[in-house]
Amino acid sequence: MTHCHSGIEKGVKKGGNPIEVMGLLLGRPDPATPHTLVVSDVFALPIEGFETRVIADDDDVVNHMIALGESIERTRREKFMGWYHSHPFDVGVHSHCFLSQTDISTQLQWQRAEDPHGNPFLAIVVDPLRSLAKGVPELKAFRAFPPEYTNPVQNQCPNGEVIHEEQARLEQWGSCWSSYYELEVEYYMSRGARDVLSALTRNFLWMRALGSTPTSEAEARARYPDRVAKAAEGIQKFRPSSSGSGAGDLPSALMGPRAGRSTGGAAARSGGEKGGKPSSSAATGAKEEEDGGELGKSCQAVVEIATEKLVGNIAQISKKQLFSQS
Repeated sequence: MTHCHSGIEKGVKKGGNPIEVMGLLLGRPDPATPHTLVVSDVFALPIEGFETRVIADDDDVVNHMIALGESIERTRREKFMGWYHSHPFDVGVHSHCFLSQTDISTQLQWQRAEDPHGNPFLAIVVDPLRSLAKGVPELKAFRAFPPEYTNPVQNQCPNGEVIHEEQARLEQWGSCWSSYYELEVEYYMSRGARDVLSALTRNFLWMRALGSTPTSEAEARARYPDRVAKAAEGIQKFRPSSSGSGAGDLPSALMGPRAGRSTGGAAARSGGEKGGKPSSSAATGAKEEEDGGELGKSCQAVVEIATEKLVGNIAQISKKQLFSQS
């Protein structure tokens, strides 16, 4: 993260845009769970780039990597198992952690060279400007699909989400959204490092927590209309009907789980005693239970949205009372 931030400072000092940087990851697959890749250290490379091109002296980079690799073999048990680079683009609604066409080509070259030797190669993309704005590391880990691979799930994005709108896919994952997949990222540290970080956070970073309100940020505000519309759509399915009963009745839907279990269970027992099939009331009860579950999820979504807004407003009022001049 420090290396990525240095690219921002260097580019701004020159009066231009932040500079992309690149480095190598040191680590190994976890012996207990081979599908888990453990990154233990990083090493910066003398490469600088911008959004559309990379500036590097090939001879210097190759010589640097050779010397670094020889040093690692003598002093460390791990080996190079991935690479990282930054996307220092303007902060927006979505993270800039994605792989471009150039990134895909680079990652495929590494995978073809290292994967057959039991060293699954990893790509990490860091969004340093968003990390500074949010106060937390913004990074994602990826691997590329083989060129001949075809995803059986249409419009599935690297994180597994299916997005049908093409423009939304491009904005979030770039033009190569179907050529790579995201890996889950977990952070770990020693007990001593954890204690030190806890003390620093408690003694020195409390002002940062007071100075930010997540619910007031542009990203959170942009998501509210979609969340509200989705919850409203779920609740609209349960408009009261004129007969006062059925799946369209709101009180009946709220009581669906209890009524469904009672009716369905009795019908199943009755059918079993007579040697026949359960009556249609079992299916009705199951339907009511399902509807009640859907309504419960929609209501829970409304509660979550209202709670977030309430907590955010309380935080803003508290800050105003604490820091405004009397």
